[in-house]
Amino acid sequence: MAKSQARSRRKVSGGRYKKDKKKKSYELAGEPSLTRIGEKKIKRVRILGGGRKNKLLNVGFVNAYDKKTKKYEKVKIKSVLENPANRHFIRMNIITKGCVVDTEKGKVKILSRPGQEGNLNGIFV
Repeated sequence: MAKSQARSRRKVSGGRYKKDKKKKSYELAGEPSLTRIGEKKIKRVRILGGGRKNKLLNVGFVNAYDKKTKKYEKVKIKSVLENPANRHFIRMNIITKGCVVDTEKGKVKILSRPGQEGNLNGIFV
């Protein structure tokens, strides 16, 4: 069943709104990309207005910023250590914004949104 991003049918008080329209195609939610560790793979998706969005499906490296040297490094990802979005994403190695990944050079916190932007940027923790 399609997920709708329309207004809830219930009020805050628990009462119901009168049904005024059906679900519309522009209210449908997109499928989550659930970015995993692996060889880089990008899916291009058409968005409302005719634009394009790059969804990152798999990624093996992260552009990590080092505060001390003030430079970016391309480092290989080993696994996901923490993920505040969902505790089960750690076990499945799913990368989202805010998660902490283990790399060859140390822990890196992801600052970009891989399912929305199509790239992966982070900062050493």
